[in-house]
Amino acid sequence: MSYKIVTLEAFDKNLKKLNKKFPSLSIELALLKDSLLLNPFQGKSLGKSVYKIGFAVKSKGQGKRGGLRLITWVVIIAEQIYLLSIYDKSQIDSISQKEIKEIISRIIK
Repeated sequence: MSYKIVTLEAFDKNLKKLNKKFPSLSIELALLKDSLLLNPFQGKSLGKSVYKIGFAVKSKGQGKRGGLRLITWVVIIAEQIYLLSIYDKSQIDSISQKEIKEIISRIIK
C-alpha cells in the first residue's frame, strides 16, 4: 500500500511552536515521516488505529523518553496517515482518549 501523510491545522500550529523551540525538529520529523510511510503502525497502539510515537529531538537534549510525542491515526481504506497531535512530553504528560476522539470526529465530518 502507498500511504499519504495528512496533517491537521491544529497539528501544524503546535509544530510551528515546537519548531521555534527545537530547531532540529523539522529534520527529525521528516525522518519520522519517511519511516511512517514504510511502516505506518509504529509506536504504542492506543486502539482504533491510533498510535503514540515517542521520539528524541537532538536540540532538546533529551532522549526518546523525555522527547516529543506524535499521535497518528492510520486509515487503511483511504491509505492515509493522519498526524493528529504533537506535544512536548515535559509539558504534557499524555493526551486523553476523549481529546483523540474529538480530533478524529472533526476529520470525519
